[in-house]
Amino acid sequence: MRKVFLAALFAVTGSAQTPTIDQSLSMKSVSSARISPDGRYVAYTVQQANWDENEFAQQIWIVMPATGERYQLTGGKKSSSNPKWSPDSTRLAFTSDRDGKRQIYIIHPHGGEAAQLTNEDNGVEGMEWSPDGSAIAFSSTGPDSKSKKDRKEKYGDFEIVTGDYSMVRLWLVKVPAEISTDPKERPKPEALTEGEKFSVTDFSWSPDSKRIAFGATRDPDLSSSGTGQIYILDVESKGVKKLLDGAGPHIRPRWSPDGRQIAYVTSNGDPFFFYANTHIAVVPATGGTPRVVTGKFDEDSNLIDWGPDGIYFSALQKAAAHVFRVNPETLAVDRLTSPDSYFANDATFTPDHGTFAALGAAPDHFQELFVSPVKDFAPKYLTGMGDQWKGFRLASREVIEWKSTDGTAIQGVLIKPADYDSSRKYPLLVVIHGGPTGMDSPVAAADRYYPVERFAAKGALILKVNYRGSAGYGEKFRALNVRNLGLGDYQDVISGVDSLIAKGMVDKDRVGAMGWSQGGYISAFITTYSDRFKAVSVGAGISDWMTYYVNTDIHPFTRQYLKATPWEDPEIYRKTSPIFYVNNAKTPTLIQHGDQDKRVPPPNAFELYQALKDRGVPTKLVLYKGFGHPINKPKQQRAVMEHNYEWFAKYIWGEDPQDTASTR
Repeated sequence: MRKVFLAALFAVTGSAQTPTIDQSLSMKSVSSARISPDGRYVAYTVQQANWDENEFAQQIWIVMPATGERYQLTGGKKSSSNPKWSPDSTRLAFTSDRDGKRQIYIIHPHGGEAAQLTNEDNGVEGMEWSPDGSAIAFSSTGPDSKSKKDRKEKYGDFEIVTGDYSMVRLWLVKVPAEISTDPKERPKPEALTEGEKFSVTDFSWSPDSKRIAFGATRDPDLSSSGTGQIYILDVESKGVKKLLDGAGPHIRPRWSPDGRQIAYVTSNGDPFFFYANTHIAVVPATGGTPRVVTGKFDEDSNLIDWGPDGIYFSALQKAAAHVFRVNPETLAVDRLTSPDSYFANDATFTPDHGTFAALGAAPDHFQELFVSPVKDFAPKYLTGMGDQWKGFRLASREVIEWKSTDGTAIQGVLIKPADYDSSRKYPLLVVIHGGPTGMDSPVAAADRYYPVERFAAKGALILKVNYRGSAGYGEKFRALNVRNLGLGDYQDVISGVDSLIAKGMVDKDRVGAMGWSQGGYISAFITTYSDRFKAVSVGAGISDWMTYYVNTDIHPFTRQYLKATPWEDPEIYRKTSPIFYVNNAKTPTLIQHGDQDKRVPPPNAFELYQALKDRGVPTKLVLYKGFGHPINKPKQQRAVMEHNYEWFAKYIWGEDPQDTASTR
């Protein structure tokens, strides 16, 4: 019955159709490009909705760049992800929760049954093969301590806030040539780190397999991210040496090819690391004075690898993304990918750094897996995710630019209906990204949260605004909403709306706004601050910065952006909070929130909801049960999108919500 339903769902007859919400949610997407050391294979993951299990399941695929042959390597109801090649390219390690907790499995690239390598009580986090191929290091909290088990048995389950941490530690497990199917005969992992001094975040092996460089924070609390430091572990003696002193965070260590130096990502002592640039620095593996090598590069430098000809990193660039290489001696930076508008990410390299695999797309195209020479960029595409969309009638995307009210140049992505007519005026829906250091690009993608294709087919323009604070435009731009949250962001949004109205493209009486997380906050600000919009949707948004500050799991965020606590400067917390302006509110507002959200806790939703009700403003609050900050299962994402479609169909197009069942 299910197969018949899906066949009917995807049938395209006659003229091209617009994808329904269910069709968009069912589309496959590609991620995790991992080229084998010998360059013969690329492993990658394909994600697709499993409606029966209500999961976005990932499975590992293999493609051979020389022939283009590709095949699915793993299967089953549960996801398999995070593929990692053995140094000799003969085996692939991956993680899966197919038997409960996430464990490490080993499989041959030609297929066969995967062998389970670990059986950790609390699962595995990160993992890396040793360069000699004899072992895998992994991070895990390990089993619960006896004292913790005894406490639970005696008193039941409770938590001492900021006092009940399970530290993440490094472990090592030997990888035999053949792994027994008998759990009793599996190799037993040994702990490489212990104690309560730090919690491991990421790590990498030295080229000689004798040492591991790792990043660690004082505890696993997200609010402790600024305490990240780099350590060196001697695998044989298990001795640990702290490599750096000074303000963090310092993360993501990577060894030089000769094993003498460590590259890592650093805030370079800037206490406002949530919006300041991160840089790549280099320090001797024996300790010493670090050197920042990307100090003149005005964006976050996301370290990938250290090759024989330089240090490789990725970075956002306006509404695009590229792969770069920096020479650690001359500090010269070269961009490897092109043209300017290209979007490339998730790159991995062969050991000689002559070839790399990554994900990439040109504007208005879907992201695909490719391989390319490093020296002369020429992507050879190995997947065809865009083929799923053939026969559908899709909107088009382009980058536009305008001046905000203070003269700041702002970019956004304008999405137009397939049958766009320049002589018409259209309703406009503004979709606002989160972050605030997120970024919208013109790369095509399946709809999530907001049914953009359905809105466009209904006859709307959609504007995605890269408001001040967005990544890709440099550190000064990211800092423009410091102590200016909401206020400056709103001006960037409304100036974009006004620029489209001035061009004669938009019906000024039919404008709506929506967004999730920081985008939900800006949408809440629009609801209370402005009467220019006819409908708003607030997804997991902040309504009151004081409420947010005392409830969130990431307190430094607010202190850095507002440069104060609520007790030190209550005025800045009032000034930038949507709830402060609620007496102005008139706009019908849908509020959506996960009921277990720790990042933007639900009190923000209830506060805005009750205030709007008291003001007599049409409002609706939807709580998605069991979800945190993201709504990450297909059935609930279906609900999120249908709720949004119904809300804007009613208030922008004047339709009865009962008429929207066709969106499914």
